[in-house]
Amino acid sequence: MIERYEITSYDAAQRMWQLQQAAYRIEAERIGWPDLPPLRESAEELMECGETFYAAILAGDLAGAVSFKKVGQTLDIHRMVVDPKHFRKGIASNLLVHLEKANPEASSIIVSTAARNEPAVKLYQRHGYVTTGTKEVAPELVLQFFKKDL
Repeated sequence: MIERYEITSYDAAQRMWQLQQAAYRIEAERIGWPDLPPLRESAEELMECGETFYAAILAGDLAGAVSFKKVGQTLDIHRMVVDPKHFRKGIASNLLVHLEKANPEASSIIVSTAARNEPAVKLYQRHGYVTTGTKEVAPELVLQFFKKDL
């Protein structure tokens, strides 16, 4: 089940923070970059991020989430996180589909991920996102940017 997830309470933000920590630790290992910014973020900072969250809930468990900001008619994905114990269950795909359906006024979606994060790159490509560019943001860390026109 996917639903809007409010992080206005500390408990809700703490649950999201724990999910984010688990997911981004795996990504950090995968891409060889241990200092990913989301790993330095606190639950309090999540509460202040200004993003809209949708969460995948499985048997009461926060299994995954996507967050975004609207910029005009563009949805800018800021986070896509899945609990490692729920990898390979289609959660990220379901979150992307829900994001589109829940925002019919949107004309496009943009997102970036580490170019070395193969599962994320393949996810976005499978869903029709096209690469719009890359940027080296630090030595050995290249971001790949994607866009999908709706």
